[in-house]
Amino acid sequence: MLKVQADRVLPLSDWEERWQQNRTGFHQSHVHKLLERNIDQVVAGRTGVAFFFPLCGKAVDMKWLADMGHSVVGVEIAEKAILQFYEENELSYAVESVPSIPGAKVYKSVEKNISIYQCDLYKFTSCVEGPFGAIWDRGSLVAINPQDRQKYSALLLSLMAKDCRYLLSTVIYDPEKHKGPPFLVPDQQVKALFGSSCDITLLDSVDVLEQRWRDVGLDFMTENTHLISPKTQS
Repeated sequence: MLKVQADRVLPLSDWEERWQQNRTGFHQSHVHKLLERNIDQVVAGRTGVAFFFPLCGKAVDMKWLADMGHSVVGVEIAEKAILQFYEENELSYAVESVPSIPGAKVYKSVEKNISIYQCDLYKFTSCVEGPFGAIWDRGSLVAINPQDRQKYSALLLSLMAKDCRYLLSTVIYDPEKHKGPPFLVPDQQVKALFGSSCDITLLDSVDVLEQRWRDVGLDFMTENTHLISPKTQS
């Protein structure tokens, strides 16, 4: 199944173009139900948790978490998405350069503990920010080029604090009928990417076959939600 999409490559410029042309069907104007439903599992009684949002877009979830007193760091390549996030949430921000990532900028909220880095995700490291106590990955692993998944998981593992709780959303469908993105990420691949150093729990499995997916020929689409946390050292 994975071989069908293995060679699919979308350059970063393609994602920037999608934002420029408002081809952002993946954006949700409300807090994601799976995050709402599982927030207690992610926070696990902690306060002021440092959340990481890979490929954050303009997710309203960032402000929702910051309003609860958590801090948020996002990474996004499309400047338009970042500017729209601040504008639509009526937040002011300051822009700074990032000395450790040539050409990168960070947009820091004045009112809330939110920082969004405009850069290539793979240039972001724990030297820039981290470690993080939580990660919300709703549209990131399913969006990156399938051949980069090992590199991606290595990056996220390097950003996780010992008590990190990583909420991951993946989608299952017939890849013969849709070339992606979002790309197919079966449960066994989640295990292959994170299972050697983390415990993985499947929290949710939900039918998400909307009309737009029927229109491209899909007859099923399932969204799985995984909770990933570093194995405790015995």
